[in-house]
Amino acid sequence: MSISSDEVNFLVYRYLQESDPLKLFQVGSGASLHSYFQFSPEMLDWVQVRAQAEPLKDIQRHVPKPLLHWLGCVLRVVVLLKGFSHSAFTFGIESHISQSNINGALVPPAALISIIQKGLQYVEAEVSINEDGTLFDGRPIESLSLIDAVMPDVVQTRQQAYREKLAHQQQAAGAGSASGTQGPQLGSTKNGEGGTAANGEENGAHALANHHADMMEVDGHVDIPQNKAMVLRGHESEVFICAWNPVNDLLASGSGDSTARIWNLSENGTGSFTQLVLRHCIREGGQDVPSNKDVTSLDWNSEGTLLATGSYDGFARIWTKDGNLASTLGQHKGPIFALKWNKKGNFILSAGVDKTTIIWDAHTGEAKQQFPFHSAPALDVDWQSNNTFASCSTDMCIHVCKLGQDRPVKTFQGHTNEVNAIKWDPTGSLLASCSDDMTLKIWSMKQDSCVHDLQAHSKEIYTIKWSPTGPGTNNPNANLMLASASFDSTVRLWDVERGVCIHTLTRHQEPVYSVAFSPDGRHLASGSFDKCVHIWNTQTGALVHSYRGTGGIFEVCWNATGDKVGASASDGSVCVLDLRK
Repeated sequence: MSISSDEVNFLVYRYLQESDPLKLFQVGSGASLHSYFQFSPEMLDWVQVRAQAEPLKDIQRHVPKPLLHWLGCVLRVVVLLKGFSHSAFTFGIESHISQSNINGALVPPAALISIIQKGLQYVEAEVSINEDGTLFDGRPIESLSLIDAVMPDVVQTRQQAYREKLAHQQQAAGAGSASGTQGPQLGSTKNGEGGTAANGEENGAHALANHHADMMEVDGHVDIPQNKAMVLRGHESEVFICAWNPVNDLLASGSGDSTARIWNLSENGTGSFTQLVLRHCIREGGQDVPSNKDVTSLDWNSEGTLLATGSYDGFARIWTKDGNLASTLGQHKGPIFALKWNKKGNFILSAGVDKTTIIWDAHTGEAKQQFPFHSAPALDVDWQSNNTFASCSTDMCIHVCKLGQDRPVKTFQGHTNEVNAIKWDPTGSLLASCSDDMTLKIWSMKQDSCVHDLQAHSKEIYTIKWSPTGPGTNNPNANLMLASASFDSTVRLWDVERGVCIHTLTRHQEPVYSVAFSPDGRHLASGSFDKCVHIWNTQTGALVHSYRGTGGIFEVCWNATGDKVGASASDGSVCVLDLRK
């Protein structure tokens, strides 16, 4: 077998040249990749402008993640340049397509996609088949991602993981037979949706690099056992967000499959769950049709009766906890990136790619006020009080705005790159912000410059969270802390009063996308694209629990009682870790 650079270049060129190649194939789940390219004109203009000045990793939070985690480098030309014909022309010139001796008339449509699909199928078959030609474990391997398929040790690590899993299951089955007990039951569903989740399904299906495996072996006592991890299956694409209901054991999740789901994990003695599927539809031709856009954000109201969701289709929606659509909020012109209820529960705040933030009346569904103060997409919002909030943007600015005011109450400037997240402390006195400039800044309404400029991370800081401790909280005698999660694979805990880092948590191997404090502030959960959820002691910085899932972790969250952690993953799974002894 031989592959020349001319041949590869020609297949990429032909792929770009086809009028709408993304309609010619389906992602493994059945959702067409074409849906992920249905950007608004404003979104396309913005991505194109940003792409001229920034590498792909710097726009990865603002283009649909399924795109980035699939054909990254090959599709980069498609995303960054508006129009396939221009992309093909540019690529053809730079790769000297006209000088190759390939007869294009003999190359069939979608040739690149076809050969990639066949390659994936070959690797899946290779992993699934034993040396004697029999099917491993009596069934084919689960679908591989493109990245997994190109990892050198994927065959050995997958097979070893499944051998260990099979041995564990046989041992458990033997123990169960001896004691007369039954194992965990499969989850049931509502609305006719299939729910094929079982406790601990596929935990540990991917082996780590050797040095990390050794590390985990040493700390084996911290690993969460499979009978304490429930894997919820149902989503058909990446699950970007999850949030616990503040009153009940209901876990909401939002996915690239254009649905949100509410998982009922209330104790029923069977270890099972039910799920409600919240389909995000738009009106088209007088009918409701699936939007085929990512659900990017969700938030429960303080009473736990309503769930708000934000989507790439530009609409915010309000749902009852029973899964019924109560309101559709439409005034943004483009994707919504963030969405929050105020504490009182009468307003919802949203931020969008259209550079605006909007306060919505939760009862009527009407926009109370739109704030057009940013000069670039707004990335995050957070309430200071029931009518005052802060917003941040790729324009590097932070605005503090109040309902009824036609100008920002305060504007903070000092970051030198886009500001990814902002959070008010529990008393609403201090505002924390994190940025792609690798700094974490603390702001006060009493001054224009930042109170602290915390510089320790070596890569972009993706998100931040305050601890629920200190004055004005349920834990007034504990010190207030701030946690930051970075693409440098570390989590840092900060003493904000002194402006110093008190712990650096270094066990993750890939970018950390999420952190969350337990309700008592004693523990911190972190989730990374290394597929691991770690639970840390916030006082000592020690790792106390660890779980390895089957996909990169986008979000982690604690339930109200602090005995369960939810995590959403890139492979479409949602896992619930039971930390009760």
